[in-house]
Amino acid sequence: MITKEMNIGEILRSNPNAAEILMGCGMHCLGCPSSQMESLEDACMVHGLDTDAVLDKLNH
Repeated sequence: MITKEMNIGEILRSNPNAAEILMGCGMHCLGCPSSQMESLEDACMVHGLDTDAVLDKLNH
């Protein structure tokens, strides 16, 4: 189960489809060093995305 507190690096390691899902949501900087350390909630805020909607996609 992916949570909003997990950092992007953890999410990418835990879900093989996460990169495709996150890029589809508009997060195109997944390789950026800072993105690996920021939480999903922070990344969604920076990109103007609804955290709950992104979580729903990642967990289904």
